[in-house]
Amino acid sequence: SIVSPSTRNGVTGLRPTFGRVSRHGAMALSWSMDKIGPMSRSALDNAIVLAVITGFDPKDKSTIAAAFNYDAKKSYKDLKVGYFAPYFEGERASEFDKKVLQDLKAMGVELNPVTLQSSVDVSSMLISLYVEGAAAFDEMTRMDFDDLLVAQHRNAWPNLFRSSRFIPAVEYIQANRFRNILIEEMHTLFSDYDVIVTPSFGGNQLQVTNLTGHPALCMPSGFLENGSPVSITFLANLFDEEKLIQLGRAYQAHTDWQEKRPPLFDQ
Repeated sequence: SIVSPSTRNGVTGLRPTFGRVSRHGAMALSWSMDKIGPMSRSALDNAIVLAVITGFDPKDKSTIAAAFNYDAKKSYKDLKVGYFAPYFEGERASEFDKKVLQDLKAMGVELNPVTLQSSVDVSSMLISLYVEGAAAFDEMTRMDFDDLLVAQHRNAWPNLFRSSRFIPAVEYIQANRFRNILIEEMHTLFSDYDVIVTPSFGGNQLQVTNLTGHPALCMPSGFLENGSPVSITFLANLFDEEKLIQLGRAYQAHTDWQEKRPPLFDQ
């Protein structure tokens, strides 16, 4: 998890493209979805860390030797930026999210409305996560060590690991066929945009990009009345993290949320 803990703790998190950073030594949950990325105070700090940890690792065959070409001299104003318009509209839309769009416009960013839609049912693909998780924790389940875990309610991981053993192989294969379609559709969407702005938990974008492997930059964008931080997320095409850093660094220079701390952290 990168987006959720970054939001909860008011820090900046960069979930990189699947395959950019080695996962060797980390506990697996889903071999085809797990990603490792930096969480720090700012987008620039994340770029510095990513530049060190990116690259091919023979101990993780999913890694790809893709360059990370962040250039601090490039202007964010050259980026073509979209935003998932439906998530910023209506009664349920957050005022914090709307303020981000206002800030970006004040920075001179031209925002283009975009709709996130797919020809396949995204929720049906989550069985891929469940099956891979069950496989990763196969021995724990078979040895009954899963009984030692505290959470045992219906949707707790131990019960998901148990029930996922009964998912038919045919359904798992079909879900991954649909997933390939989803990846192609997202790639087509990003052929028109460098960065897309979205509420961090708007609609099903978090599920979609987790399935497709697209990178996300999650940044603090305010605080609720109870002091809990909120965040905004920038998305980019596969291996285009430098574009996220460009716009994210500019946004953080325009605002100061990344410099603030949740109130309880000071006690």
